[in-house]
Amino acid sequence: MDWLQVAILALVQGITEFLPVSSSAHLILVPVLTDWQDQGLAFDVALHLGSLLAVVLYFRRELTDMTGSWFRSLHTRKPDADARLAWAVLLGTIPVGLAGLAFKDTIETVLRSPLYLSAGLIVFGVALAWADLRHRGSRSEYQMTWKDVVVIGCAQAVALFPGTSRSGITITAALFMGMNREASSRFSFLLSIPVIVLACALLIKDLVETSAPIQWGAMAAGTLLSAVSAYLCIHFFLAFIKRIGMMPFVAYRIILGIILIGVFA
Repeated sequence: MDWLQVAILALVQGITEFLPVSSSAHLILVPVLTDWQDQGLAFDVALHLGSLLAVVLYFRRELTDMTGSWFRSLHTRKPDADARLAWAVLLGTIPVGLAGLAFKDTIETVLRSPLYLSAGLIVFGVALAWADLRHRGSRSEYQMTWKDVVVIGCAQAVALFPGTSRSGITITAALFMGMNREASSRFSFLLSIPVIVLACALLIKDLVETSAPIQWGAMAAGTLLSAVSAYLCIHFFLAFIKRIGMMPFVAYRIILGIILIGVFA
């Protein structure tokens, strides 16, 4: 990998990981459109670690409160709002963990074509628009019911289909359940933490088994660029989402999906 490829892939991962536009679609498309070789497992690990560092750093205060309350709830059996949110993140991760283990090979081979990506971008883009325009409510992430958590968690499992967008489908489900835009986005980002940890664990396992050579300089640069761009993306997305809404992202998804159909059909 040359440094231009490292920079572009890291920025693409960092910017698209938490926007409802599908990071997997963009990372699959970059080598298709540029004729670059696949970046390899080691660099995938670096990009995911960067995203993980960004979201943990951004929500460090919330995560500290949630962790402390969660451990106290194990002793007192009386979870407060932070403990319930921590339990919600853990429960919401179970469906995607099971689905990922069951369908990992199919997802990585059969479903990685540009036409599948375009279908995911368009269909779930329309769903995001419908949820934002017709079903958005006013509840925060601290007011979720366990039914909300199960629905959002199951929706997250659908994000294994390329082009869906993990953040996009979880935000869509949260909006459908009557949460506001900011709460839907914050819970989606918190929900990403165990998912990224699981993804890194699987990638590292595959990496160890392949004994592939590692470009440590490229990995370090990719992790740093991915982390910085992802952190800024989270900050500005949450700062402006109430004002701009979801429609710019819906329009982008549909336009990109149509372009992919025109190019690859």
